[in-house]
Amino acid sequence: MTDYHPIPLPDFEEYPLEEMRTRAEAYYGEIRRRHSVRDFADRPVPREIIETCIRAAGTAPSGANHQPWHFVCIEDSAVKNEIWKAAEAEEEAFYNGKAGEAWLADLDELGTDARKPFLANAAWLIAIFLKKNEQEDGKVVQKNYYMAESCGIATGFLINALHHAGLATLTHTPSPMGFLTRILERPSNERPFLLLVTGYPAEGAMIPEHATRKKPLDEIATFLD
Repeated sequence: MTDYHPIPLPDFEEYPLEEMRTRAEAYYGEIRRRHSVRDFADRPVPREIIETCIRAAGTAPSGANHQPWHFVCIEDSAVKNEIWKAAEAEEEAFYNGKAGEAWLADLDELGTDARKPFLANAAWLIAIFLKKNEQEDGKVVQKNYYMAESCGIATGFLINALHHAGLATLTHTPSPMGFLTRILERPSNERPFLLLVTGYPAEGAMIPEHATRKKPLDEIATFLD
């Protein structure tokens, strides 16, 4: 293990138990206000806010610390419109039978359909790409590990950071997503992982009541005290 160079844990902070309880409750109170939004306002969001949130996502743990992700942040209207059209073409196939009856019945409670105008309306689209490996001059120089798990954790960090900053988000996963590789001209060692829509919610934005129903603690956790 000649490459192992440990340093003292630099910035961990321990809190008194009562403060821990207060902080945990405060965080739960904030994150429970996060909702997936499909109605976005056509209002700009400064790039530096998105940059800071991306930095937060980049602190996520990853397999062997290889950080197998790349975030393409899109504010350009022409590019957003191109993505919108390509995504709706895939969604038309999905809603016209590709998804299957059971899946479409579950989506019925969310009120979604093939139309995705939020892809053009929202301030930013963040296309998250999974990096299968690292390359130099077309040659693989590093293999990546647990790519999907790592990208999923980083995406969670990003959603959290954007919410904390005061923005709404929506995770969008049209299938297939190869059009993102083409439109955004990404290299062959990357594949689209998720498209994150973010910005201000539209005035009077509505969300499905069904989406506010979250499973209680005893259904999502087991404690072996």
